[in-house]
Amino acid sequence: MTAYAIAHLRPETMHEDVLTYIEAIQSTMDPFHGRFLVHGKQVEVLEGPFPGTVVVIGFPDIERARAWYASDAYQSILPLRTRHMAGEAVLVEGVPADYDAAETAAALRAEAGL
Repeated sequence: MTAYAIAHLRPETMHEDVLTYIEAIQSTMDPFHGRFLVHGKQVEVLEGPFPGTVVVIGFPDIERARAWYASDAYQSILPLRTRHMAGEAVLVEGVPADYDAAETAAALRAEAGL
């Protein structure tokens, strides 16, 4: 099942370390078959406050996403970003092609006794 690394980043000013991080990140993702799906694009905010930008990286599965994040190569460049840019990062599994939100709602409804 496809998995995603998603970051909500709030850069205040650009720093040379962040540019070095951006230059180096792809080589850390390549061994895990990671690829950028969203990077460096302006967000269109539809609801609520949302300062900053979003980065989405796709991986073939959650195991490879975890292995990339924990890798020595990525961990060695991570401080270049985190020292200069506020934000949050998560890993999440995607859903299958035949996913049906109504089935999820029914299961949640049953679980909640509604």
